[in-house]
Amino acid sequence: MNKQHSEKTPKVYFNNSCSVCRMEINHYKKFNEKLGWIDVTNNKEAQKETAKSSAELIRRLHVKQDGKIYQGIDAFLIVWSRLPKYRWLYKLVKTPGIYHASYIAYECLAYILFIKNKGQLANEKS
Repeated sequence: MNKQHSEKTPKVYFNNSCSVCRMEINHYKKFNEKLGWIDVTNNKEAQKETAKSSAELIRRLHVKQDGKIYQGIDAFLIVWSRLPKYRWLYKLVKTPGIYHASYIAYECLAYILFIKNKGQLANEKS
């Protein structure tokens, strides 16, 4: 992940049915950087591409880059490294102490959002 720009465009897998997730991703999309935005809602292809279940995909942000899947704060680091306005955040969060605190904060927030949106899984099975 040292290289900020890869030859291939990373794919960002996000939960568009989550209002918080959608708001944040729509903000990032405004910068029109080379990122592929994939909504994981009812998306069997995303499950296939990532080898993740629907629950895993809506639980955390995922990025596929150079054939590898990153999730959670590591996925955000890839996104932020690609957005000039957010490179400062990428540099800050990748530092060891801040990375660990950010990892914990992200996991807590992602879990709360997952519980809030858990009904989405029931809707996918219908």
